[in-house]
Amino acid sequence: MSFLPEKSPSPPHSPPGGHLPPGASGRDRVFFACLWILGGVYLVLILAMLIADLTYTSPSHFLQALRSPEIRYSIRLSLLSCTLTTVLSLWVAVPIGYLMSRTHFRGKGLVDALLDIPIVLPPLVIGLSLLILFQTPPGKALERWISVTYAIPSVILAQFMVAAAFAVRTLRGTFDHISPRQEQVAMTLGCSRSQAFWLIVLPEARRGLLTAATLAWARSLGEFGPILIFSGATRFKTEVLPTTVFLELSVGHLEAAVAVSLLMVMAAVAVLLLIRAFGGSRSLEQGVRP
Repeated sequence: MSFLPEKSPSPPHSPPGGHLPPGASGRDRVFFACLWILGGVYLVLILAMLIADLTYTSPSHFLQALRSPEIRYSIRLSLLSCTLTTVLSLWVAVPIGYLMSRTHFRGKGLVDALLDIPIVLPPLVIGLSLLILFQTPPGKALERWISVTYAIPSVILAQFMVAAAFAVRTLRGTFDHISPRQEQVAMTLGCSRSQAFWLIVLPEARRGLLTAATLAWARSLGEFGPILIFSGATRFKTEVLPTTVFLELSVGHLEAAVAVSLLMVMAAVAVLLLIRAFGGSRSLEQGVRP
């Protein structure tokens, strides 16, 4: 296994802005109009869903849902688990992203494919795989020391398995766009590789770090399938916001389910605005690109 620096890829060519290019012909205008009409159907569908949710609930339903002890517990557990998951995701995403960006070794394509498995697998399969893992002898041995399955650690682990994959993908794209030339210059001036990483690379990657953190937090907030399989849906124990929506729907409290859904929509919008403001759209594209 050799750890030689890879040649940094050239930045992608930026397409022209949303305005029509100067001198666009009538056929060009018709072409762009057709694109806007076809794409607009999807945008209208998203807006229609949000408006339908808003019209189905009222501020009183929203406040009543927030006063519910069960929902307040799920909000607290969601905030706690998503924050811990984000920290853990960055903990592994920074070294993996840097190694995958700066080194080449035999089997790198296989490792790259393994890192993308949590992104492409159905969430229920991830939850089932975690459940089976903790039925093996090593998993049972671990559970003698700390209870994981159907407990709060299982919520964090289920969220982590998905969120970390997006954080890794985001940070690898970030390190790919940082030229290794600055590190090489720093090392010729006497810095070690680790000093160049901490003093040169990591400060340059601050926007990617923020994007990876917010993306991991948002992915954690929306996870439901692996949590349902691996953690269950128990009130005041493993209930997070997506679980609350499921439980409220199962007992016929549609207004409460819609209110919690709107709370998640507001959190998602806030996270996306944060990414756009500090991370830039390019980092978001890198994070969701398989």
